[in-house]
Amino acid sequence: MSAAPAPAGPRAPTTGRRDDRPRGGLLHHRDFRLLWAGQTASALGSNVTTVALPLVAVTVLDAGTLQVAVLTAAAWLPWLLIGLPVGAWVDRLPRRPLMIGCDLVSALLFASVPVTAALGVLTVGQLLAVALGAGAARVFFETADQVYLPTLLRPEQLPEGNAKLQATQTTSYVLGPGVAGVVAQLAGAVVALLLDVLSFLVSAACLLRVRAVEPPPARAAGAPSLRRRIADGLTFVARDPYLRVLTVFGAASNIGLVGYQALLVVFLVREVGLRPGLVGAVVGAMSLGGVLGALVATTVGRRLGSARAMLVAAALTGPPSLLVPLARPGAGLLWPVLGGLLVSLGVAVGNVVKGAFRQAYTPHHLLGRVTVSMHLLNYGAIPLAATVAGALGAALGPGRAIWLLTGWLAASPLILLAGPLRRRRDLPTAPA
Repeated sequence: MSAAPAPAGPRAPTTGRRDDRPRGGLLHHRDFRLLWAGQTASALGSNVTTVALPLVAVTVLDAGTLQVAVLTAAAWLPWLLIGLPVGAWVDRLPRRPLMIGCDLVSALLFASVPVTAALGVLTVGQLLAVALGAGAARVFFETADQVYLPTLLRPEQLPEGNAKLQATQTTSYVLGPGVAGVVAQLAGAVVALLLDVLSFLVSAACLLRVRAVEPPPARAAGAPSLRRRIADGLTFVARDPYLRVLTVFGAASNIGLVGYQALLVVFLVREVGLRPGLVGAVVGAMSLGGVLGALVATTVGRRLGSARAMLVAAALTGPPSLLVPLARPGAGLLWPVLGGLLVSLGVAVGNVVKGAFRQAYTPHHLLGRVTVSMHLLNYGAIPLAATVAGALGAALGPGRAIWLLTGWLAASPLILLAGPLRRRRDLPTAPA
């Protein structure tokens, strides 16, 4: 049975200045270039912090394995605490001003760490508060961004837009840890956090320069309650066979993926015996596959079909992770690099295909709520994974804990075979 035609979505805003030439791609789209540049800077800074913040905890405050894992959990906990109401609010708020505000709040939070470190009053408690506050800002920003992009681009431009954003995101996975390691080696991990502060300011400046007028958020007749709006998003995801299985798979894979990543810095420093500069280099090299994945994702989706591309991406995300705990000094570092390359390749392809599918498939007035309903499990599993990883690492040691977590990740792609994806070449373009 052929898929139903896509419904007419919201038109991208027209200002008279926007270049809609179809052949030049989004490189000719001024407003998308600004959004892309801002998110590139922000992604680079955030991935510097991914390594720099645990390094501050380990090298400056001598934090334990469980404390470092809880630090990762704190950054993702807001998805569980406020994710659902944020989705309902974002569907009724102007998105661009909200995203700018989130950038400025995040910049202030991370700037507080170097200040208190210079005064000699930095504590693990403050690092947890900063991670929690920045995580809350990220919930608002990412939800608004998912809803904002389809108002900036036409439906047929969404795969290219998502691929470009994913490409720079995964490039930041490579460059960010390496930059963090070098700066931490030369000037200290605390100084590396200043790069994240700068990145948030650049992102806010780029968003301020976007000229397109955003269509006002839809106002439903009768002004349904917050609880009703939240329930609409949850019900849509729970009843849809495609979104449902993608959500469960995302949550299960994140438990293994984020779990081993929460212990990776501690494992490489304390068991493998690497210095901070080499830790950043290894973590960055493990993410190189994500750059390739983002570049080829649209081609893979077109040639294999988007449903088959999701299955291939899931297969790459799982079993290769078993190479990571084989890390040893010297040539043995090739094992985690190879495993990380394949895992990041699969994650990037899957994220591009899934993101474009969700944005085109979901009715736009529900997109914010559907996005956070999926993230409630996908991202909500992350603090649980980090906490469990920390407990396992403290009880068994980081190396043995990583073996357990990568074993879980290796089995998670089987979940997709329980849904309708295995019977299709392409994902549908609209709900049946």
